[in-house]
Amino acid sequence: MSTADQPVQDQVDCCAAAPVRRDENWRRDARQARLLSWLSLAYMAAEGTVAIVAAVLAGSVALLGFGLDSAIEGLASMIVVWRFTGARTLSETAEARARKAVAVTFFLLAPYIAYDAVTTLVAGDHAGISWLGIGLSIASLIVMPLLGVAKKRLGGRLGSGATSGEGAQNLLCAYLAAAVLVGLLANVAFGWWWLDPVVGLGIAGLAVWEGVESWRGDGCC
Repeated sequence: MSTADQPVQDQVDCCAAAPVRRDENWRRDARQARLLSWLSLAYMAAEGTVAIVAAVLAGSVALLGFGLDSAIEGLASMIVVWRFTGARTLSETAEARARKAVAVTFFLLAPYIAYDAVTTLVAGDHAGISWLGIGLSIASLIVMPLLGVAKKRLGGRLGSGATSGEGAQNLLCAYLAAAVLVGLLANVAFGWWWLDPVVGLGIAGLAVWEGVESWRGDGCC
């Protein structure tokens, strides 16, 4: 048995309850994690572009925040691609660095969402109707949970907090999309423009919690 195929316990990542065997199945999962991150990066680029265009057309601060948030989430995808490229694929040091880098993206995301929410509340932003924004939010509600759950499962099998952290961020994106969608629909139906930023504050708190878990390596099972 080669060294690479022997059970390896990642001392810097406490995700795995049992030693992780770096065999062919593990390598296949690593390739899948990298592929999903590339797909996420492509989707985030499209999502961010559409959200910003919709924000400009409707004058929506919430949609603008949703679009700019895509750049931060795309950064997490790039980190995981870096983690599972070349010799870093089997490196425990690369995993530790990637996991903490993903955690930092949560800490970048949380204050941005909170700032956007508070600014919207203070300014009393009454955005116009944006069917483009509504359609984008629905698309993200479908795509992001699928990516998030798949990455969380892969992270558990790989013993990779970085992969699971990115998956958690995809789920946060789905929550944020839901908040934006509810806010847009409530604004159209009832004039409840304040609902979206209020939910956004809760999501910001959740992002901090996920960041702490990712930093410690507690969130990938």
